[in-house]
Amino acid sequence: MTELSQIRNFSIVAHIDHGKSTLADRLIQTTGTVADRDMKAQLLDAMDIERERGITIKANTVRIDYRAKDGKDYVLNLIDTPGHVDFGYEVSRSMRAVEGSLLVVDATQGVEAQTLANVYQAIDANHDIVPVLNKIDLPAADVDAVKHEIEDVIGIDASDAIAISAKTGLGIPDVLEAIVTRLPAPKGDRDAPLKAMLVDSWYDAYLGVVVMIRVMDGTVRKGDRIRMMQTGAIYGIDKLAVLKPKMTDIAELGPGEIGVLTASIKQVRDTRVGDTITHERKGCDKALPGFKPAQPVVFCGLFPVDAADFEALRDAIEKLALNDASFSYEMETSAALGFGFRMGFLGLLHLEVVRDRLEREYDLDLITTAPSVVFRLHMRDGEVRDLHNPADMPDLTYVDHIEEPRIKATIMVPDDYLGDVLKLCQDRRGIQMDLTYAGSRAMVVYDLPLAEVVFDFYDRLKS
Repeated sequence: MTELSQIRNFSIVAHIDHGKSTLADRLIQTTGTVADRDMKAQLLDAMDIERERGITIKANTVRIDYRAKDGKDYVLNLIDTPGHVDFGYEVSRSMRAVEGSLLVVDATQGVEAQTLANVYQAIDANHDIVPVLNKIDLPAADVDAVKHEIEDVIGIDASDAIAISAKTGLGIPDVLEAIVTRLPAPKGDRDAPLKAMLVDSWYDAYLGVVVMIRVMDGTVRKGDRIRMMQTGAIYGIDKLAVLKPKMTDIAELGPGEIGVLTASIKQVRDTRVGDTITHERKGCDKALPGFKPAQPVVFCGLFPVDAADFEALRDAIEKLALNDASFSYEMETSAALGFGFRMGFLGLLHLEVVRDRLEREYDLDLITTAPSVVFRLHMRDGEVRDLHNPADMPDLTYVDHIEEPRIKATIMVPDDYLGDVLKLCQDRRGIQMDLTYAGSRAMVVYDLPLAEVVFDFYDRLKS
């Protein structure tokens, strides 16, 4: 059992390709968490798709034991988060489980779009933030300019930012010391009733559902009976472990610690991300606030090539939703393709990744249809119908008027790009409602038809 003062929980946030996963590798290697013979680049990126594309898709956790310069032993729980905006939900989730962040900025490129998006999530979660300037071994690196940029654009003090090269290992000991000295220890009461947050969960063919938890108060031991507060499901804990990155069994987890448990959970829908876990008897009264649900912005239909695979697709989507709670799905039928699902995603890259994972991990052949929305028909005789498919459109002489779903979009954009964004919105049948300035940024509010937005509006906006 580790003392609270000797635990540090932190995540690494940055823009795409600024070196988060490489820094995580060096921290793991420098502390000897993984033997050199087992070490490989991007150690925490375990999925095939992550390795092929060279991006982080899942926030991954590892526990590091570190002896500081003051001679004390510390336990560091590190969460390596994705940089791409399509996986922003992973970032917001991991922020709630930790107290501090390392903000990694590429010293050759400076602050970029996702740097801002991710650091604002950290500030929202009241994190202490340590700026780290990476890639200082490159000739184009300009440390002082990037420090000023961090102070100007983000508004946090970067005078004592740590200059490192994650590739060569330069400055890594300074990062470890900064984690111990500049990030806060977690708070929690060991004697209070158990209160643990369900941060993530995934399906394992041998163990059933594996649940990652962050203990806020109380302690949890192997053999305890626990209750999920949202769903009311009750289980006995079979196994408690910490990830070093491989599962290492442990007898109990106390406040401030992050670990995983298995409890022969067969029903995938019993474990909801953001749920609070407590003891069956003498549990806590009030649940933790949980996470804001993700808001899908790109929609499409997914149908199995072979109609007999529909049940397999349903199971696969349920298991995948456990691992990635940021997509939405509902059943739909098509005259040509039979039964399938209408799915909502956070962007086109997110759509591609989820489809690839369904095809590879669950051995399915899928057809993706172009996204569409539901129109509402008001007939002349007063009847109101929902139109899901253009093939069902009745003769227009019977239709009084048609309504389509619309959205109110608020877009924050730097001055230089305002003209392009306004043109994009006008081309998509948008109606401008408001335009204001906040510093060097414009804030545009548009009323847009959802049908124009669901396909690639978001990706056009980003590019």
